[in-house]
Amino acid sequence: MNHINKIEHIGIAVKDIDQANTLYEQLLGVPPYKQEIVESEAVITSFFKVGDNKIELVASTKEDGPIGKFISKKGEGIHHIAFDVDDIEQELKRLENEGFQLINKIPKKGADNKLVAFIHPKTTNGVLVELCQEIN
Repeated sequence: MNHINKIEHIGIAVKDIDQANTLYEQLLGVPPYKQEIVESEAVITSFFKVGDNKIELVASTKEDGPIGKFISKKGEGIHHIAFDVDDIEQELKRLENEGFQLINKIPKKGADNKLVAFIHPKTTNGVLVELCQEIN
């Protein structure tokens, strides 16, 4: 059994979602297929589909939100890589048993009809990893 099915998307932190939408639409040649606000994370997101791959643009709706803090520290750019899983709770238990530090021990509702949880970059060579499971 595979633990990880595929790369679900790559998340890019941006200051201005409208400016970034225009830029990525020009770059990729396709408009975003979805934009939504995730109140619990204080973000607005836009998703672009390119072939079988997705790019998520993420902008903060509050300066002191997680993305606002990230941009203040590191500037705009790649924020996370997300992996699709069939059973997010089982994967979180497995990864914790393997020694990974979980930011979220319990999955929460994220953007694009997904349950999500993050793994701390301290245990993944500096990369913020997101696990995603489609909500049926």
